[in-house]
Amino acid sequence: MATLPQTIHLATPMPGPEASALDERASSALPRALTAAMPTFARRTDRGVLEDVDGNRLIDFGSGIAVTTVGGAAAPVVAAIREQAENLTHTSFAVTRYAGYVDVAERLNALTPGSSPKKTALFNSGAEAVENAIKLARKHTGRQAVICFDHAFHGRTSLTMGLTAKAAPYKGGFGPFAPELYRVPGSYPYRDGLNGQAAAARTISQIEKQVGASSVAAVIIEPIQGEGGFIVPAPGFLSELQRWCHDNGAVFIADEIQSGIARTGAWFACEHEGVVPDLVTTAKGLAGGMPLSAVTGSAEIMDSAGPGALGGTYCGNPVACAAALATLDMIEEHDLLKRADTIGKTGIRLMESWKAEDPRIGEARGRGAMMALELVDPVSQEPDAALTAAVAAAARSRGLILLTCGTYGNVIRLLPPVTMPDELFAEGMGILEQALRDQS
Repeated sequence: MATLPQTIHLATPMPGPEASALDERASSALPRALTAAMPTFARRTDRGVLEDVDGNRLIDFGSGIAVTTVGGAAAPVVAAIREQAENLTHTSFAVTRYAGYVDVAERLNALTPGSSPKKTALFNSGAEAVENAIKLARKHTGRQAVICFDHAFHGRTSLTMGLTAKAAPYKGGFGPFAPELYRVPGSYPYRDGLNGQAAAARTISQIEKQVGASSVAAVIIEPIQGEGGFIVPAPGFLSELQRWCHDNGAVFIADEIQSGIARTGAWFACEHEGVVPDLVTTAKGLAGGMPLSAVTGSAEIMDSAGPGALGGTYCGNPVACAAALATLDMIEEHDLLKRADTIGKTGIRLMESWKAEDPRIGEARGRGAMMALELVDPVSQEPDAALTAAVAAAARSRGLILLTCGTYGNVIRLLPPVTMPDELFAEGMGILEQALRDQS
């Protein structure tokens, strides 16, 4: 496994010669849709550093889009993968079952919010988890309508594209999409100025007028919207929405694919609001870099599907399950919930100090190691996508892996591994600050 110095090192301009050669091959072999934020190719990773094929060591504020929460190539995860691969790489849980799947399910049943009986089904990707949560909600309720939100992202399969809000690049030309999906406004405090109760009243009013409560199978929402801009809803919004679902027989689904598994300083972001969802979807940070996702929730809802209705050939692969168990152990044994919270408090405090001096920063927001800067025109407060792209490009050229997001393309998002050393995090934040200053 890789053990890299936790320091930045730029050996060549990016892309270097090895990366350039690989890029030429990729241009011929891969479809042009497969783009990347960084102009290089990875070779090794360790905690908060990624090394590329030319020997450049980069600070990682992306975590593979919130996947390597416990750090890249984390030693306990690597050891668990190696041990499992030496014994059983695959059999399919639908053919011959194995203990690792059950172990992961039991852990998730215990960790997700709520004390009522729960069950878990495992899948491969976040989009698969979302699709199956919708299947279960419809089966359980006998209804078809699904409520989703402005600024939402739930995947790029046919059904989840319909749930995803942003057209470009995710949806354009790929329709028609699945029917009975209804989009409503959510809570975006910086943009709408509404408190949680007012935002929820607006949402609920639109559902009842345009869909009808008795038609709603499920309401699916990210407790912190990810690709839409790391939008943290106003306090009380989620709980009001969950209460409406309970009162009207709809299934409340928390999509925790990006925000779950210790990312926000809690196991799940909905815990910050005291919300107990009927179903929770997880993926990304669940298995330390291995493909694994889950739907966890009410045993009654999970049991609404009959034998053979859930699953797939690779779902809950034994190697991925071993990685997940090691990841969950790491989070508990090293108190990484507290570590994520500390990173978040440090980062938000620092970005708030920048905002006090820079009117182009509309808002610094987030929870735990899921933080964002929304960049705007200082006069109109309109989104400034050009500035955001320029800042990200400048930071990347200095060796900081940095991602953007937002419906308007004007949000810089920070997703550092929670095992990143303090000094490295501070260096990365310094690079970001300088990149922002250089665009003035």
